[in-house]
Amino acid sequence: MTNRSFRSFTIALCVLLQSSVVLAGKITPGANLVTAGIPPLSTDLIEQTRLYNDFRPTSFLDWHPVREEALVLSRPTNGQTPQIFYLSGALHERRQLTHFNDRVSDASFQPSEGRYFVFSKDVDGTEQFQLFRFDLKTGEITQLTDGKSKNAFGVWSNRGDQLAYTSNRRNGKDADFYVMNPLDPKSDHLVAELNGGEGWSILDWSPDDSMLLAQEYKSISESYLWLIDLAKNEKRLLTPSEGATKVAYSHAKFSRDGKSVFVVTDRNSEFLRLMSLDLSNMRFSSLTGDTPWNVESFLVSPKGSQILMIFNEAGLSKPHLLALNERQELVSRTELAGIPAGVISSTIWHKKSDLLGFSLSSARSPTDMYTLRLSDALLTRWTRTETNGVDPEQFPEAKLVSWKSFDGREITGFLHEPSRRFEGKRPVMIVIHGGPESQSRPTFLGRANYYLNEMGVALLFPNIRGSTGYGKTFLQLPNGLNRVSAYEDINSLLDWIKTQPNLDGNRILVSGGSYGGHVTLAVATRYNDKISCSIDTVGMSNLVTFLKNTEPYRQDLRRAIYGDERIPEVRAFLESIAPLNHADKITKPLFVIQGYRDPRVPYTEAEQMVKTVKDQGTPVWYLLAKDEGHGFNKKENQDYQFYSTIEFMTRCFGLE
Repeated sequence: MTNRSFRSFTIALCVLLQSSVVLAGKITPGANLVTAGIPPLSTDLIEQTRLYNDFRPTSFLDWHPVREEALVLSRPTNGQTPQIFYLSGALHERRQLTHFNDRVSDASFQPSEGRYFVFSKDVDGTEQFQLFRFDLKTGEITQLTDGKSKNAFGVWSNRGDQLAYTSNRRNGKDADFYVMNPLDPKSDHLVAELNGGEGWSILDWSPDDSMLLAQEYKSISESYLWLIDLAKNEKRLLTPSEGATKVAYSHAKFSRDGKSVFVVTDRNSEFLRLMSLDLSNMRFSSLTGDTPWNVESFLVSPKGSQILMIFNEAGLSKPHLLALNERQELVSRTELAGIPAGVISSTIWHKKSDLLGFSLSSARSPTDMYTLRLSDALLTRWTRTETNGVDPEQFPEAKLVSWKSFDGREITGFLHEPSRRFEGKRPVMIVIHGGPESQSRPTFLGRANYYLNEMGVALLFPNIRGSTGYGKTFLQLPNGLNRVSAYEDINSLLDWIKTQPNLDGNRILVSGGSYGGHVTLAVATRYNDKISCSIDTVGMSNLVTFLKNTEPYRQDLRRAIYGDERIPEVRAFLESIAPLNHADKITKPLFVIQGYRDPRVPYTEAEQMVKTVKDQGTPVWYLLAKDEGHGFNKKENQDYQFYSTIEFMTRCFGLE
């Protein structure tokens, strides 16, 4: 072993010892992890995976309002969870500002002077996010919320002295609107009492700060825009129901003069378009025309004369710049060239310049911060995430593939194939996304590159019906009593794999997280003979017990997708398709991973499945983290999950 390798090995071993014990060359879980069925893991895994085990992607959070300096989010070296860093320039050394055991998420500068910023922090994986103020000069941190309720990050007033946000502190369920001056937490006050759990969110302030623009979310296919008059304590519906036709509205922002609202909507369209709503006559006008791709986000320039709009084209982000006249009518549209192919997020326009900041991820590059100066089209990379000596150019690009499902509908997904140095047909790991209203996209795979590059396992990410990005008809296909059709899409994929010359249809592992974990369990019960094994991460084993036990603020939104289990007909259907009620059909090895504090999918969903499968004699591994929620966020827990997953896959595919 080289000196460099020995140092890396020692560092990795020290980190691992924080939660695990190494005895006689074996890794055993620490006190925060509860396991069953998982054999002792060899410490050889630490050295074998060290190059893939410490990627630390960096996401852009916000611009300083005066200086061209930024806040970014990344996991510290040897740290456990993502924290906030200060970045004074492109590729400058990052200065860590927060040091918590819990993950930190959003952060935003006070928008006029930037003497402080507000950020949110999770509590033990429960998603009971709390808001804090960070004083940039002193480093002092002040908690702004009560420490008990769930608080969603807010929107600054145009004057910059007020922050509007949502909180369920009134009854633990409904997301009411509050406003506070973060310099004076006692100024915090309720401005709108609402009903609807997580369904309400604040989108913008009117230019004169007299009103809030809000979204009422019923489902991904149905939502409404409201104006909240702060002085009169009144709310006005901007987008009334159009009868039986459901319409989605999101990402709404006021125009600079306050006379109209820009909004992303599928009104009179199969796809999400950018439109302008004239508040004087309530007429809509399209700024994008009929395009067969969703507008996933947009950003209005500080002067209001330009809009950055990002299309989701087959999973890749395509930015366009719109020029508007004084009446907010479209003058021109230009696609922005020169930005690397990938997925763009966190776009923010600097208030004092023509500098756009954004995060970008691709199959060959972890998430990093970039800027684009519009005056000269200068693209600058602000952060460069370490890849630990692994050449990212060796990571395979995603290939878009398609297959026909049971009803003739085309389903697509992204396939990552191993290096050609691996001979013969390669085993396949199917990874089903959560949501269900989400989309697998060609982003950086992180640790999963180890499966490709070192184990020779192909990775396939399907976008089965119910996925976003393919029109609202496709999105709604599996809802209600049609849930089985989504399972059938995977069944058709299993058959398609058998026809591919480079893939081994006799060695297939199906996996997924959250809703993807639910589909994984359904596939394991329905198509047991077509797969080799399965990995369920925080998945629902029975939609009836899930809907009953998930947090109250989530129940109505989930019922809009899966059906209302309180209706006898719906309950009977959900019980009939529940993987838990068909667990006797699972004869292939199963690995279940769960967080004890999960507010979305309670840990009982995992435990009832594990017990049933174990009692019938099927091999089942179980990993429960007592200090995690909906997925593992702490690196020490992620490490053990990674090592045990490699061991499970090795045995499943016969790769010893």
